[in-house]
Amino acid sequence: MNTQFLKTDEGTLAFDDTGGHGKVVLCIPGMGDLRRQYRYLAADLVRAGHRVITLDIRGHGESSTGWSEYTAEAVTRDVFALLDHLKIEQASILGNSFAARSAIYAASQQPERIQSIVLLCPVVRNLPMPWYMDLIIKVAFAGPWNTSFWMMYWNSLFTSRKPADHQAYMANLRRNIAQKGQMDALKAYMQPSKTDAEALLGTLKTPALVVMGTKDPDFKDATQEAKTIAEKLHADLMLVDGAGHYPHTERPEEVSPRILDFLKQVK
Repeated sequence: MNTQFLKTDEGTLAFDDTGGHGKVVLCIPGMGDLRRQYRYLAADLVRAGHRVITLDIRGHGESSTGWSEYTAEAVTRDVFALLDHLKIEQASILGNSFAARSAIYAASQQPERIQSIVLLCPVVRNLPMPWYMDLIIKVAFAGPWNTSFWMMYWNSLFTSRKPADHQAYMANLRRNIAQKGQMDALKAYMQPSKTDAEALLGTLKTPALVVMGTKDPDFKDATQEAKTIAEKLHADLMLVDGAGHYPHTERPEEVSPRILDFLKQVK
């Protein structure tokens, strides 16, 4: 599939669009990753008749760098810019990690347009970190070792099993992150969101599904985090036993059917 591009006033967004007349599903990766993380899930969605769009967030993948803002709020603006560009009236949004916030913001801002949201290992709440973590992050990303540090961390997020093409994907991701401007974007995305996504959870009426790997290293207690978010959001919940931060690539044979079943129920 050939990459498509959308030029905006701020920069250029890269995306894939399978086309067709099925229900639209827009997939957004988290920080420090690529739209190709949805390669298994997207294939299953297409086979089920969906039109699937996967987006490289600003500053990552084939999207341009040098944007004035790298936040979940900015990614939400890009989501609507892309839907407008493609003349799509309604869509479901899948957001992994911090991009779950973008899905929540989108559902809050234009609820009539967002049919449903699927939050994959959502980093929604601005949880407090130990005092020393800020120092560790600054040191880790301060020097020429920052790409290697990120790749080591990213690789650790797969806790049950790695996909067959993991090494090739990781090599491609490393090349991307090492490109000029991408690490700056990644560091900017790590800052807490200005908009309290957690406060919006109880206000949404959009059908939602939370998918969480029970061994996701991003959380002290991933199961409890998922239950808390799902309860506040009044969402369906899927816990993937033993999986980490990418259950849709670690265990697609379990996750894809659950998401497809959820999307079938969306009017």
